[in-house]
Amino acid sequence: MGRGEEFEALRPLLFSIAYRVLGSVGEAEDAVQETWLRYAATPAEPRNVRAFLATTVTRIAIDVLRSARVRRESYVGPWIPEPLLSDPYEDPARAAELADSVSTAALLLLERLSPLERAVFVLREVFDFGFPEVAAAVGRSEAACRQLVVRARRHMAEGRPRFAADRREREALAARFFGALREGDVAGLQSMLAADATVVGDGGGKAPQLARPIAGAVNIARLLGALFPRMARAAVTLQPHEVNGEPGAIARDRDGRVLHTMALDILDGRVQTIRVVINPDKLRHVGPVADAWALNEELRRDR
Repeated sequence: MGRGEEFEALRPLLFSIAYRVLGSVGEAEDAVQETWLRYAATPAEPRNVRAFLATTVTRIAIDVLRSARVRRESYVGPWIPEPLLSDPYEDPARAAELADSVSTAALLLLERLSPLERAVFVLREVFDFGFPEVAAAVGRSEAACRQLVVRARRHMAEGRPRFAADRREREALAARFFGALREGDVAGLQSMLAADATVVGDGGGKAPQLARPIAGAVNIARLLGALFPRMARAAVTLQPHEVNGEPGAIARDRDGRVLHTMALDILDGRVQTIRVVINPDKLRHVGPVADAWALNEELRRDR
């Protein structure tokens, strides 16, 4: 097997590592491409190609994350990871664990960690790399990496919910929720929302967005119940689609262009958080992006 074939066989793993470290599809793809360039330029074939490539992509991702965190400090409004519609790394035996690690909630928890903690946690806890491999990847001792994992586990555990919904239950609730959205069924929406539910929108200052997160089942149900029928009259459609391993949808305009993605965080039989990504820079990998400002003006006239 040539270098190109070996690399392509490992590309899904490399992307999945980079995405979990960075929370960005575009930056993860760039990190994987840079990994290929470095691999191709290496004179001698590495003894362990998988370890070499995982180390390379991890170190690139750590460097990118350090600069990205500075940019995120000046980000306009709430920051949400770029939506991932499907994880290319497949391991049927660990499908549920992998899906959980790429959920929006998990990625936001990872944002609390230092770049080094985040990389070590991803390699060890998500992809089950041994501590010798993890230590080599991040350039730290095994003892130091064990301490980093302990700290990362503690931070992640502190933010995780106690009750996670069964996958089938989540999908069934999401189907009812999106049906109520289309119909503008305020009472139905309210019945499926947790009392302290929130809606968070990420426009990044480049698309219409909420001035602040909307909190409370009553407020959210009234907002969405009024907004989505108007969007339907403007020929906006909701296409159910898993987003970051969670029930979600892609909103498209009358020409099929992507307006936003929506992911539902479902806990204890209720929708706890609705995260909407409308920043066009975060949607280009999903497909051609709609003009959200033009649609916003059309909706304003429809009031």
